[in-house]
Amino acid sequence: MALLAELGKKSWLTPDSQGAQALSSLEALEGARKTALLFLLAVITVLFFLFSITYVSRSQYPDFQGLAAEPWMPLAQSWRLWLNTAFLVLASSGLELAKRVNLPAQYGKLFLLWGGVILCSLAFIVGQLALWQLLKQQGFLIASNPANSYFYLLTGIHGLHLLAGVLVLGRGLYLLSRQASTETIGQSLQLCAWYWHYLLLLWLYLFALLSAPAEAYDTIAAWCGL
Repeated sequence: MALLAELGKKSWLTPDSQGAQALSSLEALEGARKTALLFLLAVITVLFFLFSITYVSRSQYPDFQGLAAEPWMPLAQSWRLWLNTAFLVLASSGLELAKRVNLPAQYGKLFLLWGGVILCSLAFIVGQLALWQLLKQQGFLIASNPANSYFYLLTGIHGLHLLAGVLVLGRGLYLLSRQASTETIGQSLQLCAWYWHYLLLLWLYLFALLSAPAEAYDTIAAWCGL
């Protein structure tokens, strides 16, 4: 085995050229991960775009009643959604702050920021589940109104994407606890930040769509020829 290892060495490469080759491989891996993330975001965008079209189209039927259509409807007073939004804004901002931490001198600070992002993201998910529970208690069940079904569907899919991101953040936190290389941590932070910023923008869009008055749906449907 030692003989095979010796034969496998690229003795014609100098230490500098070996380092350059390793750097090139790292950059290629980072590029592949960015491409995969952008592809994923494109797929998610198409998915929610199609859901939005069907939602606006369904709003034109007489049995559709938006959750903010009347002052007494649950989303007409949307402070709970604003509170959940604040948690997601904090998580997204935390990742931006984490990107500016000086490594390896400030591993502890980065660890706290990273953990805070996870906690804020989980708080958002818990807040959404609490809102679901409140709607059920008030009688806004999935099958009782098409607008209810879309609310549960859209917020649920968004929450699942966020939960998947939390799992990735958890793996990053583990790598950070093992003091992985600054290059590996930097790549993870950059990709997670992109993902969280995207999910924040997507949530703001869903927030506006789901809490819009009936007149807004009529206007959008007219623009789209629905």
